[in-house]
Amino acid sequence: MPRAAWAFYIGGYQPAQKWLKDRKERVLSYEDIRHYQKMIVAMTETERIMWEIDVVGII
Repeated sequence: MPRAAWAFYIGGYQPAQKWLKDRKERVLSYEDIRHYQKMIVAMTETERIMWEIDVVGII
C-alpha cells in the first residue's frame, strides 16, 4: 500500500485505516476487497493531484 494512501487524512479521519478498523474480525468479501483497492487508488491520485496543485501554486 502506498504510504500516502495509508496516511491520507480527510476531515480528521484516515479512511484507509478507519475502513479496516471498522471491519476488524470480519471476513472480507471479494467486493469488499475491490472497494478497498479502489479507495486506495482514489486517495493516491488525490494526493498526487494535491501535490501538483501545490507545485503550480493554484488555490
